[in-house]
Amino acid sequence: MTATPSPAADERRALLLRLLDAAVTAAHPRGCLVPELPPPPAGRLVILGAGKAGASMAAVAERHYREAHGLTPDRLLGQAVVRHGYGEPAGAIEVVEAGHPVPDQAGIDATRRSLDLAAGAGPDDLVLVLLSGGGSANWIAPAGALTLAEKQGITKALLRSGAAIDEINCVRKHLSRIKGGRLALAARNAGRLLTLAISDVPRDDPAVIASGPTVPDPTTLSDARAICAKRGIPLPPAAEALLNDPANESPKPGDPLFAHTAFRIIARPVDALNAAAAAAAAAGYEPVMLGADLEGEAREVAAEHAAIARQMAAEGRKVALISGGELTVTIRGEGQGGPNQEYALALAVALDGAAGIAGLSADTDGTDGGRGEATDPAGALVDETTLARAAAAGLDPRVSLAGNDSTPFFERIGDLVRPGPTRTNVNDCRIILVG
Repeated sequence: MTATPSPAADERRALLLRLLDAAVTAAHPRGCLVPELPPPPAGRLVILGAGKAGASMAAVAERHYREAHGLTPDRLLGQAVVRHGYGEPAGAIEVVEAGHPVPDQAGIDATRRSLDLAAGAGPDDLVLVLLSGGGSANWIAPAGALTLAEKQGITKALLRSGAAIDEINCVRKHLSRIKGGRLALAARNAGRLLTLAISDVPRDDPAVIASGPTVPDPTTLSDARAICAKRGIPLPPAAEALLNDPANESPKPGDPLFAHTAFRIIARPVDALNAAAAAAAAAGYEPVMLGADLEGEAREVAAEHAAIARQMAAEGRKVALISGGELTVTIRGEGQGGPNQEYALALAVALDGAAGIAGLSADTDGTDGGRGEATDPAGALVDETTLARAAAAGLDPRVSLAGNDSTPFFERIGDLVRPGPTRTNVNDCRIILVG
């Protein structure tokens, strides 16, 4: 096991980055949004965007309606709320940057504006909702007497507990005035409401993407209470009151409220993974899909994938193991990192320097856990030299893994993946090259 990557290892690492870029490009609004945009309405077009792709989607849509249909500012208005660092100019559509994954006051103020714009739409108007992952934190409107600080505390506790994204969103829906179909309720006087979404969730469930603000909510107050109990989430009195109030139940399937609404997904995690697979095949690797919707503890999934990679290597196969989904991390230490970096670190430990194997794990939105800043890394690379280079730098990967401290580990050896904000989000992309 050498401490310096060989030319072949360098080639594999460069290829991994190209495959990630292919995945991200396939899911960017520039390539997938315009064909799905509807004709303009007789009245006004109200564009409401949220999530990490909110501004990029709004920019593409605004340009299309202005240039292709000649819509003027009196007929084209709206707002997009995005994570800090993910904004971009969107013409007539106001762009507001707000907190993620922990919401902030900017998100509250912007959400009030979005609800007002939806409520102001009339029978000749179309409300076009452009939705993407991250919208749950960006569109923040605490219900009842719940305060922002209390909502932040609940979100942080859920994140630290290792709760899956559908569990987190279930609780969020029942503490909100916009999630769980309530944006559709606000826009009930509009002639039509259409949601175009970029999915970042397993199985592409519209009720889970950004906590389903425009679709019926199949989860219940009872479900939210059970999740909080299971995960040991301390609840302030205002939250307990909301979760115990039958009048606070979210709109359900079959509600006539949704008769004038439609929902379409324009990019899915599997689309990004298929693009990476095609690029891998073009580079001479046999693509092997391990699943687009994987869930589970990051370190455990990494160990499983390492075993598969070792078996493929033993068989002499030249393959690209590709997977997506959203893994979780149960916080045990006080370190810095995210699910993709923890997966990569656990993968390096499990591979233990196995020759001819290199891997990458990164979030397609450009940031993975960390401090919630746009400058956070998206993930990390590993190869047969990772552990030797770490040892030369005085690092113990098992100690770092035990402390959930993957970012400093990979930063020391120069293996962080830092594409910056990609302005799309179709969840994680994991690729292991064998042979």
